[in-house]
Parts: sequence; structure tokens; C-alpha cells
Amino acid sequence: MLLDFTSTLHAKKSPMKTLFSIGGAGEDLSIFSNMVSSGHSRRSFIESSIEVARKFGFNGIDLDWNQLKTQKKWKIWASYSMNGGLRSIRSPRQWARPLSCSPRPCTSPWTFSSSIGRNLDWINAMCYDYHGGWETSTTGARAALFDPKSNVSTSYGLQSWITAGLPPSKLIMGLPLYGRTWQLKDPSSHDVGAPAVGVGPGSGDVLTYSMVEAFNRANNATVLYDMKTVSAYSVAGTSWIGYDDAKSTIVKIKFAQALGLPEYFFWAVNGDYN
Repeated sequence: MLLDFTSTLHAKKSPMKTLFSIGGAGEDLSIFSNMVSSGHSRRSFIESSIEVARKFGFNGIDLDWNQLKTQKKWKIWASYSMNGGLRSIRSPRQWARPLSCSPRPCTSPWTFSSSIGRNLDWINAMCYDYHGGWETSTTGARAALFDPKSNVSTSYGLQSWITAGLPPSKLIMGLPLYGRTWQLKDPSSHDVGAPAVGVGPGSGDVLTYSMVEAFNRANNATVLYDMKTVSAYSVAGTSWIGYDDAKSTIVKIKFAQALGLPEYFFWAVNGDYN
């Protein structure tokens, strides 16, 4: 299946680059920490990654090591995973371009070191999931461009990476094509940060953008735009959905361009509407 995917693109002479992505949001942090803890295990990881990527015709490798919710865990990841792994990443970089990393959250550059700038072609900063169903007492802009009450925002995160020394040309802003949902405590109080009593409709607390659009139509939801956070949300009864619509997405892209960022990415394109 993987070979069919890459060979089809190559046959069409597509300019698209394909990356062999290692990791994922559901993986255990200790797996990667153990893997890069010694020179022998790092060498084994790199050699096997190169072998698989070459076998299936990929252009490069993506290190998708995320799901780290606290600063303490990010520091562990920086010490034992990123910096340890990057000591040997020069090897696959010799043959495979591009080489990228996908850290989350984007809001604090705890993992930055000079080796990142030297050895990675880019970083996909996951600028979303700042708030969600794990915070059931209030609604939240789960991909806020700005947050007047804290530093948990895309603007603060991206600017922090740049201030820490990462070239803007290597920083990619992530945009979500899904929303997170809450159940309001009082339907009449529905601003961003309004009191909530739990998660709302969807799988867990998640609806893809196409599902959000369908929900809004089916329930005649009120759709509102929050200028303070640059985000959209919809309300139908006690159901509250925070997401990005076309308007907020355009503003974010313009912000990224103003910072000198070269590109942006979506997670994930199959969540789009029409």
C-alpha cells in the first residue's frame, strides 16, 4: 500500500514530497527516550528508518514525537530524545530531504537547541489543542492566535521559537481542520471561556470541520467570531464548538506570512468541508 502511494506520485511526476513519519500522538514517551538513550540504539533506529524510507520510495523522514502535556516532559524529551537523536540525524539527512520534526505544543520552545537549526529542514509546529475536553469547566479556543489572559497562543509560541534562535524559514505553522466541543452550563453565557459542565457532541470532544458545518446546519446553530483569540465558535442549545473557519484561518495565514514563515500545514486535510 505504501509503495503504491509513493510510486503513483512519482509516476505522475508530482512535485509533492512524501515523508516517512515515525511516532504519533498516542505513542509512549518512554519508547523514544529509550530508543535514543545510547549510540547503539540510535544507530539501529536511523539505519532501520533509512531502510524503510528507501524501500517504500519516501523523500524524507518526519519525527512525530508529541503528546507531551507538561514542561517537565518536554525537558525530558529535549534531553533524551531530540538532542540525543539529533546527534546522529546527520546520517539520514545526507540522503533524504526533507527531514522534519512535529513538536506539540508550539507554545514554548523548550526543546530548542542549535542542533535543531542545523539538522532539520523544518519544524511543523502543532499550533492547536491548547484547550479541549480535558478542561471541562470552561470552553476554550483550542487554537487561539492570541490569548489576552495567558501565553498559551499561537502568536506567543511562534514568536518564542524565533526569539530562541530558530530561523523563521524553518518554522511551519499548523492549522486544525477540526473543532473541540463542550456542554455549556448556561446557554445564555457562551463566550470563549464560558462555564461548562463537560464535553459536547462528537467523538470524545472532537468534530472534523465538515462535521462542524453539518452540525451547524442541522441544529440551526449560531456562529460567532471571537476577535480576541481569532477563532470561531458555534452554539446550539448547550452545545458549544470551538474551531477555525475560513475567516480565522486567513487571518492566521497572514500572521504567519508577516513573521516570515514560508508555509503552513493542516491537520488533517480529510477533515475539510467539500
